[in-house]
Amino acid sequence: GEICAFKIHGQEMPFEAVVLNKTSGEGRLRAKSPIDCELQKEYTFVIQAYDCGSGPGGTNWKKSHKAVVHIQVKDVNEFSPAFKESVYKTTVTEGKIYDSILQVEAIDEDCSPQYSQICNYEIVTTDVPFAIDRNGNIRNTEKLNYDKQHQYEIMVTAFDCGQKHATEDVLVRVNVKPVCKPGWQDWNKRIEYKPGAGSIPLFPSIHLETCDGPVSSIHTTIELQTNYIGKGCDRETYSEKSLQKLCGASSGAIDLLPSPSATANWTAGLLMDNNDMIFKFDGKQGAKIPDGIVPKNLTDQFTITLWMKHGPSPGLRAEKETILCNSDKTGKSMNRHHYALYVHNCRLVFLLRKDFDQADTFRPAEFHWKLDQICDKEWHYYVVNVEFPVVTLYMDGTTYEPYLVTNDWPIHPSHIAMQLTVGACWQGGEVTKPRFAQYFHGSLASLTIRPGKIESQKVISCLQACKEGLDINSLESLGQGIKYHFNPSQSVLVMEGDDIENINQALRKVSYINSRQFPTAGVRRLKVSSKVQCFGEDVCISIPDIDAYVMVFQANEPKITISGMDHFARPAAQFESGRGVLLLPDIRIVSTVTKMEHPVDLKEHDRANKPVVLEEMLHNLDFCDILVIGAELDPEQECLELDHVELQGKHLDATNSTAGYSIYGVDSMHNYEQVLRQIRYRNWYTSATFDRKFSVKCSELNGRYTSNEFNLEVNILHSSNSNFMDHVNHMIVQPQFLQSVHHPEGSIRAVHKSVVPSVATIVIIICVSILIFIITLGVYRIRTAHQHSSADNDGSKENEMDWDDSALTITVNPMEKYEKPHQTEEESEEEDLEDEEEDTTSAESDESEEEEEEEEEEEEVIVQKEDKQNATRQEQLEWD
Repeated sequence: GEICAFKIHGQEMPFEAVVLNKTSGEGRLRAKSPIDCELQKEYTFVIQAYDCGSGPGGTNWKKSHKAVVHIQVKDVNEFSPAFKESVYKTTVTEGKIYDSILQVEAIDEDCSPQYSQICNYEIVTTDVPFAIDRNGNIRNTEKLNYDKQHQYEIMVTAFDCGQKHATEDVLVRVNVKPVCKPGWQDWNKRIEYKPGAGSIPLFPSIHLETCDGPVSSIHTTIELQTNYIGKGCDRETYSEKSLQKLCGASSGAIDLLPSPSATANWTAGLLMDNNDMIFKFDGKQGAKIPDGIVPKNLTDQFTITLWMKHGPSPGLRAEKETILCNSDKTGKSMNRHHYALYVHNCRLVFLLRKDFDQADTFRPAEFHWKLDQICDKEWHYYVVNVEFPVVTLYMDGTTYEPYLVTNDWPIHPSHIAMQLTVGACWQGGEVTKPRFAQYFHGSLASLTIRPGKIESQKVISCLQACKEGLDINSLESLGQGIKYHFNPSQSVLVMEGDDIENINQALRKVSYINSRQFPTAGVRRLKVSSKVQCFGEDVCISIPDIDAYVMVFQANEPKITISGMDHFARPAAQFESGRGVLLLPDIRIVSTVTKMEHPVDLKEHDRANKPVVLEEMLHNLDFCDILVIGAELDPEQECLELDHVELQGKHLDATNSTAGYSIYGVDSMHNYEQVLRQIRYRNWYTSATFDRKFSVKCSELNGRYTSNEFNLEVNILHSSNSNFMDHVNHMIVQPQFLQSVHHPEGSIRAVHKSVVPSVATIVIIICVSILIFIITLGVYRIRTAHQHSSADNDGSKENEMDWDDSALTITVNPMEKYEKPHQTEEESEEEDLEDEEEDTTSAESDESEEEEEEEEEEEEVIVQKEDKQNATRQEQLEWD
């Protein structure tokens, strides 16, 4: 029979069977909806065929046996490979070849093995030292170098077996790390220091990398190398006298190597570094100290101090190198050294030969010290304290006893003069021509000798103290078990501990400090060396040294300005008085620094036009000199004086000479002002002197910063007429004639050059004469007006008076005083004007007042002759 239908047995199969030919029973199996291989790769179900049935309406149909149908879905390459990670990261160590650095992996969602499998990977980025295999393993093709490149970024793609590549490439980031080297990490080679910054940390983020070494303890040394700065470190560069005053040293020190000046010119021919007062001796120079600078015979107590930088002596058998020598000046057969300090074969030797009248026995004469520092080419501070027969050497604050003391007989007395020299010894005898010998090779500074006193340990430590060094911030916060130690100058710090983290924290607190207001600019080298011990290890890790440096910036240069009254005149009697005249009663010393302000909102061209800002600053001074301009003072008739009580409680001292007055010592500008204001000038024979000119100049840091040269002119007023002189004296003391006019520095000099004493005196006399003439003229005009008024009243009636205002001129003498019983309002106003004039001028002498009283009496007589009607008439006058 015919086949009418096919039936599929199964749950929700996406297929259906349709009959194509009932007779032949041909049918077709087709999908009812799209088939997705990725959802289901194959289907299995049962199918039966049905006939058309024997009953009416197709009932009683028959079915065939069941047939099993198995369908496989054929895949289409519709999906691209995709990587499992968006970014791949890894870290490798430099210097190695790896078989596999990391593996990338991609997947394909296709269902068939042909299209779902990844058959190949490829590196898209070119020129990289990496390769990748078909399994996604990346390797390096050459050794990587951390210094060359820290990180690589490469792009990788994938292909399935249908050669369809990934739609998005993947990023692979390879970080290169250096080979683990034990050492300090995270520190900066350059540390910047600005003046006034206080204490700044040197290594705020430092830590130690041990590469997992079994470290048991760490020993670290931090060294601040300042040997090439000044005299071994940044010290105060004040003069030796000022420093000794500041440190509380005994007075009376004699500077044997002062800066060259008019009063100390024996160092003028020496090689000198002006900034630090360092004298360099090249083996060819010596200086003679003039007689009278140092006492001829030193007592049993005295002190010699000096800074010295000395290297090994040239030659196998080195000669003596004289620092200080006192020898015979002349003498044919004798060349005796009375006392000397010299270097011989890196030994410091002090020679002291007592005179025969001081001692007649075998006494200690030579004291020898052998120290490595004498020839290390570094600066050291030496103090020789003599308490005969004991001599003690202090070097950099540490005491050293002589290793050898030799005795000798005292020197027999003679009348030969002695010569004190520096840098060589004077050979006056045993030679045909006196000359220098035993020259010194090296550098000297601050060489002083103090007769009669020795210095204490405290003063010596102060004199050689450094103003810069290492410091530790918050010692109390150091970790447990940290031991530390500073050297005396705080240039070396040693720390030790057994915990790495505690050592890291301690080293982060190490700082640099410079307490000078104007530090020496430049580089300070830093060196950190470390040693470690390991647990039971024969070989332990080695920690490389740190080489860094501190850059100290230049401080803003201060401008020191002296101002005050620059010209005044006084009567000769004041100069001849016991107290004299104060020279600088209103002197003012101000220091300013120049700063540029750069607000953030200003543009570059606006900043260029921004005016500088002067900011006042406070700092010390170390000397102020008042010098005489022109001929020096004649001690027979004039002098500069200062009560030394004014120096008490201050770090100041003073010296006086015919060239001027010098105040020195490290102290504030305010204290210098107070002392300068008390300096007086006396001249007890003023007849031959009309004026004196002085200049004032101050310094900070031994001349590193100097003030302007403030010039002062003083006039001495003379007069043969004592009455007239009294009149002038009264005029001079009035304020308006003594107003100090401040000019620019250039104009001051021009004005001073044009002013001579005789001209000033003539001008004052002319002014007084004009004033007297005006007074006389005023009296005459008023008297004439009164007489004219009286005549008019007698000849006509009061109502017939007709004034011609245009022709009437009445001049009133403002200096006159009227004492009339009937005063008018006009006369009251006249007296008010008179009072104001007296208050503002106040320049009349006693004699002038007497003359006016006589004139007033004459005027009263004239007025009394007028009748009462005239007096009444006068009240009705109207002033023009």
